Amino acid sequence: MPKEDFRKYGHQIVDWIADYFETMEDLPVLAQVEPNWLKTKLPRAAPGSGENFEEVLKDLDGLILPAVTHWNHPNFHGLFSTSTSSVGVFGEMLAAAFDQKAMLWRTSPASTELEEVTLGWLRDMMGLPKDLTGIIYDTASVSTMHAIAAAREKLNLRIREDGMSGRRDLPLLRVYCSEQTHSSIEKSLITLGLGQRSMCSIKTNDSFAVDAGELERAIEADLEKGYLPLCIVATVGTTSTTSVDDLETIGSICANRGIWLHVDMAYAGSAMILPELRHFLDGIERADSIVVNPHKWFFTPFDLSVLYIKEPEMLKRAFSLVPEYLKVAEEVTNQMDYGIQLGRRFRSLKLWFVMRYFGQEGLKARVREHIRLAKLFASWVDDSNDFELKADVNFALVCFRACPKGVADPCRLNEEIMNEINSSGEAYLSHTKLNGEFVLRLSVGSIRVEERHLKKVWNILESELQRRMS
Repeated sequence: MPKEDFRKYGHQIVDWIADYFETMEDLPVLAQVEPNWLKTKLPRAAPGSGENFEEVLKDLDGLILPAVTHWNHPNFHGLFSTSTSSVGVFGEMLAAAFDQKAMLWRTSPASTELEEVTLGWLRDMMGLPKDLTGIIYDTASVSTMHAIAAAREKLNLRIREDGMSGRRDLPLLRVYCSEQTHSSIEKSLITLGLGQRSMCSIKTNDSFAVDAGELERAIEADLEKGYLPLCIVATVGTTSTTSVDDLETIGSICANRGIWLHVDMAYAGSAMILPELRHFLDGIERADSIVVNPHKWFFTPFDLSVLYIKEPEMLKRAFSLVPEYLKVAEEVTNQMDYGIQLGRRFRSLKLWFVMRYFGQEGLKARVREHIRLAKLFASWVDDSNDFELKADVNFALVCFRACPKGVADPCRLNEEIMNEINSSGEAYLSHTKLNGEFVLRLSVGSIRVEERHLKKVWNILESELQRRMS
């Protein structure tokens, strides 16, 4: 593209994004299209000749935008509400322009060194032990998979060299986690060839945290069967309820038995920049690896997940493979040595932008405000005769449900209310199941959310319930 056109359309796109951020609230949160709507609007083959870029931009409005679910919308309260900041978008733009392939230090000095510095800042902001080394991957699923691979490597079972298939000398390796643990743990076991039967799911207590007694008994039972404990996964901020496992107790179990401790705080890790929440990290010094996702609650564009690890050499032992054409003489960090990828994106740039633009106090203020809003919403639920809380509000997620008297099937009622709200486009809620009950989840995390947006959802919930009960 000629530079004159690049400047022209670049300005148009930045203006488009700025207008989008400003007017997004007027759009339906969930895309109001049927499945295959976009596919039927698009031609079957790519254009034979290049098109005028004006036409491409027109289709952004006419075809793409109607099929977008707006994760940045202030009334997106489902799953974990996440959103990007304008300055984070700038970071993405420049990373795309630089188009780094961060494999060798030589091919990407800026990416290699900025990642180390930025993740050191983040580690210290969260109050994590200084002996942890940070590595950026794309998502927590991939970060966790690498952590489990490192734990497996530390057992010295020659799995890198000999694999796992066709061997009779390998016992069943076991990974322990709670019933509330994220599905990425099980996917990691599938990917690494450990298999689903390697996962041991531990019952939780009334707070939906792992029952340490049950964990101890499960390990003892496995040892009697000849199984080999590989890793225990503890969670600070589970997906369903943001429950918090007892890191002190679980860490002691790991230390006493020589088992790798992985801590999943993909969601809640960002909130650990608040000193008043650090009690949730009591015992974190025993962790061998920790995952936190700045793209979840740090206003950084998706994707950016950080794995902190005490022994990065275990990752290097598991994954480093250097063909002749990638051999170098420098004694430096080469990011290709610490995972399955050869090249990596320049992800640290956008996080660096966010951290510098907002500063520590600006980030703390925004996270605190989200927690305040979630607790405010929880107070409305608590004060209502028709709704009830179903889990503690540890961070910025509220688990609740409608419970009016005289309803024969409250699970169906809550599901219908959620579906009605979501289909309207006015807001988006998600759900979970706790003790067999269908429970609504309201997450607060958008950088654009205000108290009025929470009030809007609450009014819709009350109106919808009243309509169904009348």
